[in-house]
Amino acid sequence: MTVQIKKTYRGISPEMLHDEIRDLAQQEGVLVGEAKLQTYSLPSGSTQSRVTLVFKAQAKQKQCGSAHIIGSPSGETKIMLDFDETLLPQEKITSLQEKMDFVLGSYELKW
Repeated sequence: MTVQIKKTYRGISPEMLHDEIRDLAQQEGVLVGEAKLQTYSLPSGSTQSRVTLVFKAQAKQKQCGSAHIIGSPSGETKIMLDFDETLLPQEKITSLQEKMDFVLGSYELKW
């Protein structure tokens, strides 16, 4: 089963969000692969950034999840995390989400 976490932040860059997610995931014993950063130009002349990460379960060395981070020119940064519960225990996913809420909560847009 896949667990999905979706958040929207304001005032935080995709690069900083990537660094925070990487560090918090590593605290939970999750290996984080190399980030893939892409920048796209928009018709308005501004740019949009996209960062993707792959998570691996330390015990099994298998891909257990991924993160997709999109930064918009309006200052919003969206993240979508996917985790495979069969490879990463629910307790680790919950702990990661609680740490994200604590560290990044002041940037989060509540709908």
